[in-house]
Amino acid sequence: MLEYIEKIKLRPAQVLVLGFGIVILIGGILLNLPIASQSGNSMGFLNALFTSTSAVCVTGLAVVDTGTHFTVFGKTVLVVLIQVGGLGFMSMATLIFVLLGKKISLKERLVMQEALNQNNLSGLVKFTLYILVGTFIIEAFGALFLSFRFIPEYGFLKGIGYSVFHSISAFCNAGFDIVGYGRSLTPYVGDVVINFTIMSLIVIGGLGFSVMVDIFNHRGFKKLGLHSKMVLLITALLIGLGFIAFLLLEWHNPETLGNLSFGKKLLAGLFQSITPRTAGFNTIDIGQLTNASLLLTIIFMFIGGSPASTAGGVKTATMGIILFLVISVIKGREDTELFGKRVSRSIVHRAIVIVVIALTLIMVFTMVLTITEQGHSFMEILFETVSAFGTVGLSMGITSELSGIGRVVIMFLMFAGRLGPLTITLALARQQRQNKGNIKYPEDKILVG
Repeated sequence: MLEYIEKIKLRPAQVLVLGFGIVILIGGILLNLPIASQSGNSMGFLNALFTSTSAVCVTGLAVVDTGTHFTVFGKTVLVVLIQVGGLGFMSMATLIFVLLGKKISLKERLVMQEALNQNNLSGLVKFTLYILVGTFIIEAFGALFLSFRFIPEYGFLKGIGYSVFHSISAFCNAGFDIVGYGRSLTPYVGDVVINFTIMSLIVIGGLGFSVMVDIFNHRGFKKLGLHSKMVLLITALLIGLGFIAFLLLEWHNPETLGNLSFGKKLLAGLFQSITPRTAGFNTIDIGQLTNASLLLTIIFMFIGGSPASTAGGVKTATMGIILFLVISVIKGREDTELFGKRVSRSIVHRAIVIVVIALTLIMVFTMVLTITEQGHSFMEILFETVSAFGTVGLSMGITSELSGIGRVVIMFLMFAGRLGPLTITLALARQQRQNKGNIKYPEDKILVG
């Protein structure tokens, strides 16, 4: 695919959109084959395309039960799509080209830069290879720990397959499971090994590749870059506050935490504070959460993981910048400041634009779905919409009941959420022209607030 990039006049954002679209289409064709379904019949192209989109966009929303519907071939296609989607097709293509000894051109490096959300081209190929090697090592350790539970339960070969599938799905924040019968990880709500392995993979995958490399190189919070400090701070705050909030809101709910032992309540509360940030696994019934917990989950799904990670959402760093912007304004400071550093106004503007575009997409398509899916409540539709945009995969159980139009809407939201609203906007926009003469218009005032 990359060999044609030089021949076409597309900007990096457009190449990313086109590349992901092609991968999704190929995945849809493969999943639509009769060999992919246990019944031996095609699942229908729209269903196959929806599933492929969900896998490549590492979301986890499914119109069929993954564990019981797909054959080994179908599950293998799914896990490959999840891996490609999580790492990005450019990262996987880079690995192939390096193995083949092909030189990576400047145009291809620009696409890689856009895909990995990096500021410069220096050392980009080496950085990508670090990401790939690190990912495979982390997923291998995850599969090893999961195998201690899955092999005794399913046998050696099937247990290994289950371990690898769920390790990749967790690290890529995909949320697909093959436990079967729509249970996700609810049978393991009290299993310490499975819970902590899955949670660790989710958090590591959601930190972002640049943060992981920064931590590996410096191994001390004070030595980390500003971006890494921001990501770790917001991630810790969300996990801690979410853990406390979910325990308080669900402690006496008999449908979720109410009937669990003290230890299981703590474990389930911690898992629930982590999984909405684009992971999609669940150890309790999401449909039975209180309205307050559902709203908190929606907020977490909207925020998502961190930039240049396998997660979706508007990202932790984006919300962190806006949080510190608010603090700076309240303190009467012109600049956004944190950890003794100043954030440039262009980055602050970018963060605001991302959130505004994301909120607009969610509001518009929630409105559309309230028209096309009239058999469902507003909370169910809003939850599904945000889950799709945040590439989370959690659902209140309405995914398989969506109409054809509803499924197309959710597919678009998953696609936009995975690539990022700003990337989609730039890909659709006309080529930006340089402002000749650097003209500045006179300043004036508008009343706000």
